[in-house]
This record gives sequence, structure tokens and C-alpha cells, in this order.
Amino acid sequence: MSGCGRRMQVAVVALAVLFAGALSPATAGVIERPNILWLVAEDMGPELACYGAAQVHTPTIDRLARGGVRFTRAFTTAPVCSASRSAFITGMYQTAIGAHNHRSHREDDFPLPDGVRIISQWMHDAGYFTANVRQFSEGVDFQGTGKTDWNFRVSGEPFDSDKWADLKTHQPFYAQVNFQESHRPFRAPKQADPALVAIPPYYPDHPVTRADWAAYLDAVSEADRKIGVVLEQLKRDGLDDSTVVVFFADHGQCHVRGKQFCYDEGLHIPLVIRWPKDFPPPRGFAPGTVDDRLVESLDITATSLDWAGIAKPPAMQGRVLFGARREPDREYAFGARDRCDETVFRFRTARDKQYRYIRNFTPERPFLSSNRYKENSYPVWNLIKELHAQGKLDAVQDVLAQPTMPAEELYDVAADRHEIHNLADSPEHRAVLDRFRGVLDRWVEETHDQGRAFEPPEVIEKVKREADQRGKGPAAKAAQAK
Repeated sequence: MSGCGRRMQVAVVALAVLFAGALSPATAGVIERPNILWLVAEDMGPELACYGAAQVHTPTIDRLARGGVRFTRAFTTAPVCSASRSAFITGMYQTAIGAHNHRSHREDDFPLPDGVRIISQWMHDAGYFTANVRQFSEGVDFQGTGKTDWNFRVSGEPFDSDKWADLKTHQPFYAQVNFQESHRPFRAPKQADPALVAIPPYYPDHPVTRADWAAYLDAVSEADRKIGVVLEQLKRDGLDDSTVVVFFADHGQCHVRGKQFCYDEGLHIPLVIRWPKDFPPPRGFAPGTVDDRLVESLDITATSLDWAGIAKPPAMQGRVLFGARREPDREYAFGARDRCDETVFRFRTARDKQYRYIRNFTPERPFLSSNRYKENSYPVWNLIKELHAQGKLDAVQDVLAQPTMPAEELYDVAADRHEIHNLADSPEHRAVLDRFRGVLDRWVEETHDQGRAFEPPEVIEKVKREADQRGKGPAAKAAQAK
């Protein structure tokens, strides 16, 4: 580095330190920027009372929605945790940064592209204290999971702390609390009545299905209870009036056609934002309202940086949702699914306010392809196979048991919210289909989708062997049967 370059670097660091110090409560006596708290649920769609769901008890999130902004069209960019979390922690599509295959790059030094960092690093360098909270004070009946689950490695510590107690003395802060309740296996008190839950038409209406659906809703209710504990702690510590609260899920519901698939069930997430009383809300933020814009989880990242006074990094693909730097509304929300566990699919999808388009690059493979995680954790997955073999599924349900999948799917989600009437072959919808084909092609090219090349065969074989070693694969089951 030249002498001029070194002097410039020192000056930038000095300015950053001065800026952080000027905003420190220890020197200024006030917090000039809001604290930011992300409450991140796992595997949860918008099955909440404030979204119209029945047989679920979510008073905390409902109250949060009444005092904040509730988004009706928020989507994650991947229907599985590691790819989705890799995306929203960076504000980048997972396909653009090579993080698209589930739980990949855990044993190598796979770097993020130049100019891409996780949000806590941007926050830290701007004077924010960062935490991924696991530990709460005595009397709190749970711990945060501290889940990261990224498909890349971060050099150094990604957060300053994992203790809630550090937040009060280190402001402004950016913190996360992660909740696993709606991730299988479900462990929650029974509240929902299986006889009264609403079963989507693509699942068999069967006692197994009803019990499983009720258990999921109970898990959502339990997550709401624990979120209430966190918000009560925030209030007791005198932090609620200075903290932006953002509640969302890493991806959609953990049901057969939800998690790991690119329908609304796998990508549609709840999103609620509450603005604190001590700060004027940004332009366009109206407490107590419903926002119908198309929003991606990446936008939460970009918007959180904006709240902190941090200019959006040039490479970041998320969009700022509010304030003077609000960016244009999205016309489309995009999503992708690649290898999950040992199952290799490649789906890409685009959605506007009326239609969802899905392109399947592996249509020769069945929906119910071998997947040990699903087979061992999702009772309806196996039920569908059994009822198909017995000829007891109707035409809509039997689609999931076919030996192949459509190469293209197009759904009018405004008229067909369950996405069961595929319009890809409809002459009346040819113009819509062609439009979405072009939109998706451009997105793949412009974002440099790295999923166009599959992982090497030896990687897939390694994943399968690891499944066998965990006692979930066919070799282990065969051995146990002997």
C-alpha cells in the first residue's frame, strides 16, 4: 500500500472511531440512533391470528402488528434455513454468492464475494454493539438458539456478545433472538383442536394430517409466548421505547409442500415491524397499518442498515423500504431451491401480486424423492406415499406422488391461493407465461446465478454417506433390518 493509501485508511478508521464515540451513550448521554432487534422464527408461514389463521394463539405478535406495520406479501429467497439465512444476513440472493446448496461450504474456506459482508459487521463498524442472544437473565424460561447456519465462513467473531444483559449497557445495539419452536420436532403444549384445523386441499384429510397440522399451530403459539417473554424483558430494561422490533421467519411453513419447495407455503413469511416511541418514524412508516408491497427478506437487511444511518453497500441486493432513501417497490419477488440434504433439485421462481411462476430444471425427478429428513420428520410425507399406493388420494393430492414433476408451473395466486391449478399449458395465459419466462431469465443472468452448475458428484455422495452414518439413510436401515 502507498503512503497516501495508508494515511487515507488511518483517517477513515479514525473518523469511524470518532463517529462511534460520538454516538456512545457513555459520552453523549443519549442514543441518537435506534436499537434494532430481530426476532427470527424458524420454519413459520403467516399462520398467525393477525393474518387470519384459526386455532392458533398469537396475542404477542398480534399486538406487535396492531402497533406496527404488518406485511402481507413478504417472502424469503429460499425455502430452507441455511440458504435463506445466508441470504438475509448478507442482503444478497444466496444464488449470487454461492450459498444456495443447503449446508454447503462448512469444511472449506469459501469466501464471500468482494463487497459482501454480514449485517453485524456493517453495524459493528458503524458503532453498533452486536449480539446473537442465547443467554437471558434468571427467571427467563428459555434460551435463544443463536442459530446462524450460514453456507460460508466468517473470519473472526460475527457478533460481539450472546448475552441479553449486555444490551442495556451497550447502545445502540443490533441484536437477534432466534426461536426454534416451529421447527420440527414440535414440542409445545396442546391447544389447537385437530378436528377444527384447516387442511390445504393438496394434503389428505386424515387424522395423521390433522394431528400434525395442530401440532404445528401449537408450536407457533409457543413461539409467540416466548417472543412475549423477550418483549417483556425489553420493557423491563427500559429499552422498548428506543428499539425497533422486527419479527419475521427464516422461511415458510415446515410441511410437505412448504419447506424445501418454491410454492407460497415454502417462501411466504410473516413480517411485522414496530417503531419505537423515542424516534420519529421514517417517511412512509405508519403504525397500525398493513403493507401489501412485495417484500423480500433481503429488504429487511438493507432497511435495518438504513435505520442505523449506514449507506446501503453498492453490491447489496436488498432494498430500503422506508425513509428518504426508500427504493422503488418490487414488481417481482424471486426464490430458489437447490440441493437440500441429499436431494438434488433446482427450482427457480418469480412472483408478482397475482401470479407465481416456477421453473423446474430437474423435472424428471419425483416430488417425493428420497430425503431422510422429510421421511423421518414429516408424517404426512409417508402418509401420501401409503395412500397413493392404496389408490386413496384424489386428483389434487395425487400430484405429489407422481414419478415426475412439471417443467413449468404458473398459478394465479389471487384466485388460487393454494396453487393447485397449473396454468402453464393454458392458451389464455400464454402471454403471462412468456412474461415470467423473460423475467426469470433476466434475474438468473443479472444476479449471476451460481446454481447453473450442480455440485460435483463426489459432494453428493459424501452427503448421502453422512446421512447413512447418522442412521437415516438406506444402508443404515437395511443393516437394522437384518
